[in-house]
Amino acid sequence: MPTRHGLPPAHLLLAIAIMAVWGTNFVVIKFALEHLPPLTLALLRFTLAFFPLALFLPRPKVGWTNLAAYGVLIGAGQFGILFTAMRADITPGLASLVVQTQVFFTIFLSMRLTGEKVGLYQIVALLLASSGLAVIAFHTDGSATPLGLGLVLLAAFSWSSGNMVARQAAPQNMLSYVVWSSIFAVPPLLLFALVLEGPQAMLAGIEAADGATWAAVLWQSVGNTMFGYAAWGWLLNRHPAGVVAPMALMVPVFGMGASALLLGEPLQSWKLVAFALVMAGLSVGMLWPRIRQGMGK
Repeated sequence: MPTRHGLPPAHLLLAIAIMAVWGTNFVVIKFALEHLPPLTLALLRFTLAFFPLALFLPRPKVGWTNLAAYGVLIGAGQFGILFTAMRADITPGLASLVVQTQVFFTIFLSMRLTGEKVGLYQIVALLLASSGLAVIAFHTDGSATPLGLGLVLLAAFSWSSGNMVARQAAPQNMLSYVVWSSIFAVPPLLLFALVLEGPQAMLAGIEAADGATWAAVLWQSVGNTMFGYAAWGWLLNRHPAGVVAPMALMVPVFGMGASALLLGEPLQSWKLVAFALVMAGLSVGMLWPRIRQGMGK
């Protein structure tokens, strides 16, 4: 029986588990960055996301160009930039919040492609979220630098661009799509790591990595990518996107909560205000169409 959330209890618990994995993953990233340079971490993540699972999953029936575009946008774009920002320029909790602005980038990119006009509720949602970002930008206690905020916003834009590429492909098996596209993230990440971090720093990071670091790297590939995307795709194939997608609002809740509990990230009043504004914007943007439909308008 579906709950009032529109999902059966078991499916609702699965969705919450996915959000917990994706949200707490920002803390896992921070642990891995203690030893590994950010681009090297991203390189290892996507290498392990492709191999060995590609040996067991058939290549999705989409074009190589589409796979390459998604791999570059998500691998080098989203995660390469996100990891770089999280090294020293933004805390995991704030990163988990700011990167969710991909929702707005996805909406406006979709409108750009379809010619659909921006609705009033979307303008309100954007203003609310932008106010939250402004609160973050105006505080200089080291939680987020202007560079860090800008990089995470760029990562969010890369994520939304990847969403557009994936939507165009409409893969039947999202896990297979993610795995096979991951190989295309490896060349640009390797090139950028060699140029920006250097071979010595890359090798030093790998040599300094301990068991916890490698566990964090594997979690990036197995937990965050394989379980997360496979389970999320499974839910999307069984329920309307309007029912499943709003569950993503829980990611910053887990992200900020885990960062506070496990890393001791302080939750000052201004962070809570920023959190409330961004989450309000995301909620209006994602939930208003369902509410309006329920009202029969």
